Amino acid sequence: MAELRKRGLTTAVIYSGPFLKLGKAQARTFGVPELPMLEITHPLGGISIEAVEGHSEQAAPQFAKLIKEILK
Repeated sequence: MAELRKRGLTTAVIYSGPFLKLGKAQARTFGVPELPMLEITHPLGGISIEAVEGHSEQAAPQFAKLIKEILK
């Protein structure tokens, strides 16, 4: 993801709650501290695909906001 961002492509990371700190640290380490992060509810493991889809819907408004910012 970091390499794509460095090449000028629009990218974002989707994470679940406990992984925000790790995601931000890795973004800084790989030289893209401004990498957008979209949050969904934790956990993802051990739940049905329908529940994962429900969690993913939480990222939709954040994703739409990101796209609007890009198109400005």
